[in-house]
Amino acid sequence: EVQLVESGGGLVQAGGSLRLSCAASGFTFDDYAIAWFRQAPGKEREGVSTISRSDNTYYGDDVKGRFTISRDNAKNTVYLQMNSLKPEDTAVYYCAATWGDYRDYAAYDYWGQGTQVTVSS
Repeated sequence: EVQLVESGGGLVQAGGSLRLSCAASGFTFDDYAIAWFRQAPGKEREGVSTISRSDNTYYGDDVKGRFTISRDNAKNTVYLQMNSLKPEDTAVYYCAATWGDYRDYAAYDYWGQGTQVTVSS
């Protein structure tokens, strides 16, 4: 059974940092690209960052220079280091996996349950 489990969310003040983790199981992790998405209240889900099988990365304009995605294939885990957090980063953050193109947000078909990130002003 494919499972993606996010952790590391919480409440942080503006300017602070959090590191999210996405632990994967039930599939050959090395063969999959992983992405982070987020959904704020009343807004559509949006892509945040992706990492390919070979560690190529992509970031949305809103987080470029503040967030860093990485993967540890030995631990079947992807991380999202979030620095200089802003109140507008408040959302539920989800990780997702795809065997397809890491840049294609529509290709992600395995999803975790999400972790809440709240940034206070």
